[in-house]
Amino acid sequence: MSVNADPDSLYRLRHSVAHIMAQAVLEVFPEGKIAIGPPIEDGFYYDFDLPRALSSIDLEEIEQRMRKIIARGNPFTYSEVNAEAARQLFQQQPYKLELLAGLAQGQDEYGEGEGAATVISTYRHETFEDLCRGPHVEDTKQIASDGFKLLSVAGAYWRGDERNAMLQRIYGTAWPTKADLEQYLWRVEEAKKRDHRKLGKELDLFSISEEVGGGLILWHPKGARIRVIVEDFVRQEHLRNGYEWVFSPHVGRAQLWETSGHLGFYQENMYAPMDIEGDLYYVKPMNCPFHIHIYQSQLRSYRDLPQRYAEYGTVYRYERSGVLHGLTRVRGFTQDDAHIFCCPEQVGAEISKALAFSLTILRAFGLSDFKAYLSTRPAKYVGEPSKWEQATEALRQAVVEQELPYEVDEGGGAFYGPKIDLKVHDALGRQWQLSTIQFDFNLPERFGLEYIGEDGQRHQPYMVHRALLGSIERFFGILIEHYAGAFPLWLAPVQAVLIPITDRHLEYARKVQEVMLKAGLRVEINAGKDRMQAKIRQAQVTKIPYMLVIGDKEQAAEAVAVRQRSGPDLGAMPVADFLAQVQAEMEVRAN
Repeated sequence: MSVNADPDSLYRLRHSVAHIMAQAVLEVFPEGKIAIGPPIEDGFYYDFDLPRALSSIDLEEIEQRMRKIIARGNPFTYSEVNAEAARQLFQQQPYKLELLAGLAQGQDEYGEGEGAATVISTYRHETFEDLCRGPHVEDTKQIASDGFKLLSVAGAYWRGDERNAMLQRIYGTAWPTKADLEQYLWRVEEAKKRDHRKLGKELDLFSISEEVGGGLILWHPKGARIRVIVEDFVRQEHLRNGYEWVFSPHVGRAQLWETSGHLGFYQENMYAPMDIEGDLYYVKPMNCPFHIHIYQSQLRSYRDLPQRYAEYGTVYRYERSGVLHGLTRVRGFTQDDAHIFCCPEQVGAEISKALAFSLTILRAFGLSDFKAYLSTRPAKYVGEPSKWEQATEALRQAVVEQELPYEVDEGGGAFYGPKIDLKVHDALGRQWQLSTIQFDFNLPERFGLEYIGEDGQRHQPYMVHRALLGSIERFFGILIEHYAGAFPLWLAPVQAVLIPITDRHLEYARKVQEVMLKAGLRVEINAGKDRMQAKIRQAQVTKIPYMLVIGDKEQAAEAVAVRQRSGPDLGAMPVADFLAQVQAEMEVRAN
């Protein structure tokens, strides 16, 4: 049997390599104590209590011992023992004894039964045995000796509790072949280069100031320029697709959030209220209650539906400092939020339009590898089962129409409605959550939403939440990493830089800049004292698409010498010809 690259086989492989690593560590440190060591996404880890801190040299020695263990070809053997035998087996391992004590009380996961009757499972290979349910590969020779690597050491409290002992956690990765390992290590290094926090600073796009507050983004001019381009494009596309733009306040009275249920179900993620003339107000964590009140501002007829409201609504949610991460996990962010209010007979068409629209917009930004996740009715829910069935089928049919691969998460919907989550793979193959289309049977009932039907009677409309980009901040972070900061021409904050070779070419450069700015090109002049090659390197580092060099010949011919960020140099061309070329290029988006 060979180990293939499917998730189950990778789990077995990494689980097995983790055990081999633990054996190797105990060979280096016989007095060492082992804790837990599970497979994780793309790798594994094991926690140890060791007599000294590990170094990179230690990791190399551990790797060498692991290869020797693998070469000996010992099988992984499953055993079952009772609680007393397990305590004897691990009598020198205090962390295992603690796990066994918890197991006797039904708190841990390595056996079945209660107390002394508990049956405990272990796996053993060669000299190493641990509490384990498996699975593992059959024997160590099924592991490629050049397909794994130990990556790092970090501190980790036992059981994640800072009151407990600090252990050393060794992280590693394992793959079926050396080529798979090398590809993974390349992706890791490439991800570090593309880290939006690093590029955001280098390209002067955004910053986060601790004095302002963690998780609150300061958009610098170049980053803000991209944001304006993104928002203007998406705004116009919404208008062309039948949405109306609305605006809502940043705060609302407590009564609003009581009616919506946020104070009952979501208050831990909301900030403390403000007392305004005796009334409590909360900064908004979501936009939907405001859009509902816009809908309720007049009695609607079936002839008025659907109503599609869109907003760039800035919301605030209490994220703990430990989970904040650049642009992708923040406390204040702007959702490209939309809510659709429609009749039951319109719901299928509206969902299809919403999904198709989302895909069109995302493809315009160069994102094309999608997978949908359809979450269905949970055990506890509000609304009629027939409405759930209709809504779920509308979501499923929309996914099928767009020929998207999808998975069904049975029972994974929120209590108030089923949903589609649209996930996309970026240039490195990483998956990101983006668009969501979510039914809501809860808020229409809470707020008493109505419309007058064709029969002259009052009916409750269907309500659909739709976030397309998710949030502007997070989407921008994804774009930075997807393009490694080298944005396509239409998104680039600076599309071209004029590079006069000497000061006597500066006046002509300014005239060229004026012409290009009037033509709609975002162009700057590098008027610094550096030599031409240094200016070109600076433009390349800041990922400007075009460098336009101006010397005596170009000035005499009313031309520019065109160098591309990537691709061949285009040589000298008249300014008008260059403008015609880039204006055509700016109209071409990825879709």
